[in-house]
Amino acid sequence: MHYRLYLKKIRKRSESVQVQSANDDLSDSSAIKMYIKSVSSMNKSTAREYYFRLVTFQKFIQNEYDISLDNLIRKLRIGSEDPYDVLSGYVVHLQNNFAISAATSKLRIITAKNFLEYNDVDISPRKFRFKVKIPKVVRKAKKAIDKEDIREILNACSDIRLKTYVTLLAAGGFRAAEALSIRVEDLDFEGDPAKVFVRGEYTKTRTDRYVFLTNEVVQQLRRWFEYKYRKRRICYQDSNHKKTITEYRTPERRDSDLIFALRQHSEKSEPHMLYYDLANSFGKTLDRIGKGKRENNSNNYNRRQITLHSFRRFVKTTISDLGYQDFSEYFIGHSGSSYWTKKESEKAQIFKRIEPYLTFLDYEELERKGADIASQLEEKDRMIQNMMRKQEQFEQLIQSLIDSGQLQLLNNQQIS
Repeated sequence: MHYRLYLKKIRKRSESVQVQSANDDLSDSSAIKMYIKSVSSMNKSTAREYYFRLVTFQKFIQNEYDISLDNLIRKLRIGSEDPYDVLSGYVVHLQNNFAISAATSKLRIITAKNFLEYNDVDISPRKFRFKVKIPKVVRKAKKAIDKEDIREILNACSDIRLKTYVTLLAAGGFRAAEALSIRVEDLDFEGDPAKVFVRGEYTKTRTDRYVFLTNEVVQQLRRWFEYKYRKRRICYQDSNHKKTITEYRTPERRDSDLIFALRQHSEKSEPHMLYYDLANSFGKTLDRIGKGKRENNSNNYNRRQITLHSFRRFVKTTISDLGYQDFSEYFIGHSGSSYWTKKESEKAQIFKRIEPYLTFLDYEELERKGADIASQLEEKDRMIQNMMRKQEQFEQLIQSLIDSGQLQLLNNQQIS
C-alpha cells in the first residue's frame, strides 16, 4: 500500500477514537459503543485498537448469522445460541479470510470473548479452553544487533530527525512511543548526568519514570533543536492569491512541543502518527544499507528482522552483561524487584559506568574513557610489578640467610 494512502487510513482510525459520537459509520452496535467508551476512559489508544477488532467481529456475526451483534448478544444471554460455537466459528473465519499471525488472531479472539463477558454473556474459562481452539503462537527468535550494527545504521541516517530518534532509542532503551511522547520541558540537560522525564500516560506500565541520557544523546538533541528551530524562508500567497510573499521566520520554541513533531498543532503531531512516519523512514534506511531483511514468516512478511524495538533489547542485554541485571530492569522501565532500591546518586554512578557502552559515534568521548581505563590498567600493572619485585627481594633475602646459616641460628634461638 502506498505510504500516503496508509497514513490516510491511519488518520481515519485515529479520528474514530471518538466512538461515542452518533456519527460513527463503522459500527451501529450500541454494545460496542458502550464497551469502547468504558475502555477509552482508561486508555484511548487501547480503545482504538479494540474498536477495530470488534468491528471485524461484528461483520463476521452479520455475515454468518444474518443478525446484528446486539441481537446475537441477547440470544447468547438467554441461551438460544452457544457462545463457544460463535467464538470457534470466529477462529475459523479469521484463519480463512485474514493473512494474520497466530498472535494477532489470538488477540482478536480474546477481545471478542472479553466483549461478550462485558455484556453479561457467561463464558466458563475451563469450557472456553476446551471448546475454542486458538492457534498456537510460534515464538520466533529475534535478531540480535550489536554496537557495530547500530553505528552503521546511525551513519546511514540521512535525516537528522531520524538519526536523533534512533540515537535516543539505542542509548535509552525507550519503547518507540515513549520516545515520541517526550516534550521539550521533559528534558533536563543541566543534571549530572542529564535525564529525561517519561510520562506514565505513554508507558506500558502506566508509571512515570526518569531515564538518564548519555552525553552523545544530549549533543545530538541540541543539534536537532538548532535545526528544528532555525530561521527559515517561508513562501505563501496573499489573501487574493495573486502575489507570492516571501519572508523569514523562526519557529517559536514552546515547552509543550513534542521534540520530534514538525507541526505541533496538527493531527500529525500525535505520537502514534509520528511513529508511522519515522518507522517508514527507518525501514527505508535499513533497505538502503542491506539490513532490511524480512522475517521468515508468511503471515508476518512485512515485519523486518531489525525493528525500532531491537534497540531496546540491545540496551537491556548490554547493561545485563555488565553485571547490572537489576539496574537494567529499572533503566528500561520494567517493574523489576521490589527489593532493589538505590538512591538517585547511586543510580547515576552506575549509569556513568555503563555510559561508554551506550555511546556509538562520539569518538572523542570514547577515546577519553578509553584513556582513563588504560591509565587505570597501567597503574594496576605498576602496583603488581612492585609487589612482584618486593616478593623477589624477600625471597632473595631468605635464600641469603639460609646460605649463611643465620636462618638456622635464628630458629635455634627461638626454640631455646
